[in-house]
Amino acid sequence: MTSASTDARTDARTTGPLALLRPLSSHRTWQATFHAVAGMFLGAATGVVVVLLGVLWWAAVISLVQGANGHWLLTALYVVVALLAPLAVPPWVRFISALQRERFRALLGVEIAAPGHAPGSGWRSILRPWTTGATWRQLAYHLLTPLLGGLGGVVVLACWSAPVLLPLSVGTPSGPEYLLRFVGAIALLFAAPWVARGVAGADTAVARHLLGRGQAEELAERVESLARSRADLTSAADSERRRIERDLHDGVQQRLVCLAMNLGMARATLTTPTEEALEVIAAAHDEATAALAELRDFVRGLHPAVLDDRGLDAALSGVVARAPLPVKLRVDVPRRCSPSIEAIAYFAVSEALTNVAKHAEASRAEVVTEQVGDRLVVTVTDDGRGGASSEGAGTGLRGLAQRAAAVDGGLTVVSPPGGPTTVTVSVPCE
Repeated sequence: MTSASTDARTDARTTGPLALLRPLSSHRTWQATFHAVAGMFLGAATGVVVVLLGVLWWAAVISLVQGANGHWLLTALYVVVALLAPLAVPPWVRFISALQRERFRALLGVEIAAPGHAPGSGWRSILRPWTTGATWRQLAYHLLTPLLGGLGGVVVLACWSAPVLLPLSVGTPSGPEYLLRFVGAIALLFAAPWVARGVAGADTAVARHLLGRGQAEELAERVESLARSRADLTSAADSERRRIERDLHDGVQQRLVCLAMNLGMARATLTTPTEEALEVIAAAHDEATAALAELRDFVRGLHPAVLDDRGLDAALSGVVARAPLPVKLRVDVPRRCSPSIEAIAYFAVSEALTNVAKHAEASRAEVVTEQVGDRLVVTVTDDGRGGASSEGAGTGLRGLAQRAAAVDGGLTVVSPPGGPTTVTVSVPCE
């Protein structure tokens, strides 16, 4: 439970005269007070630096415009000041902003995320901060700090010190005037907690907007986080498919192989079995063989073991060899891509050739897999009747498009009536 919520509950339970005294000793009140006082001193220091930088830069520029008199070193100094003063502002802004964010964290427990710093090299790293909204927002806060922090801190201190300073302010007041000053001082004292909290709240609201990340930065960070999560989910799903494939290949498939072999041996070696026994053994052997074939197809559909063992070239060669029509294959991938990307390329070729065999009425096809820059591009072309589309619900091409989109890839289908049909899948290598 935070100190603010504790104070709120304590204030709610307190009644009578103690309710007026409770805010004076509240932890939240003194947090806000120290925050305001620290902001006053930091705002004063910020204002002094801003004024000094502004005066030095303006004096240097005016001297150069009017024509500097004296030694050439003085002119060189004016040029250096006129050029370097603006370049020194962004680093100073980042430094003083970090101090302000630390003030909010240490005194109020408020975390304000720092805006991202755009990378660059050479002159770009020096000039880029001036082109970002974060620099201008932070600079605006520091220009407001002498007013917001300085004036706010002065008001808070005046409220707390009113009982000491106000009755002793000017001259020797008469009885009624002294009483009036005393009542005013007590009123300011009791108002001090709320003034301090109000100043701290206003300062926090302004700082969150100007010292923190902008909406565009938050959206970009959110998009990046979602992209990482999506990539992690895709990788996890692919790893799970590979695990299931290994378990089926090393477990169930091996048992079915042993069962089919034993039934085959029993079918071949039994000398005097009854006709019914032979029929049962033959049926069991045929069922085991069929189940083994179906399991192999299922395992291959999950994730082919050859893809992990020998790479994309060998895996696609197996797909092309099983195709019911002549297929020309060309694989030009200098280095292996990530396992998830290779799996997408494998299933893209497999699904595309399956569609060609079922629907295209083609006599031949061609598969080209190549690495273009940092992307893997798979192209499947056939001379069939055309008319293919990835928009229809339930089609294999639609599933491929969704799978490619999950890794920031894309699928393109060019299939005019009469053919030819070209299916292109482009995915990042990593």
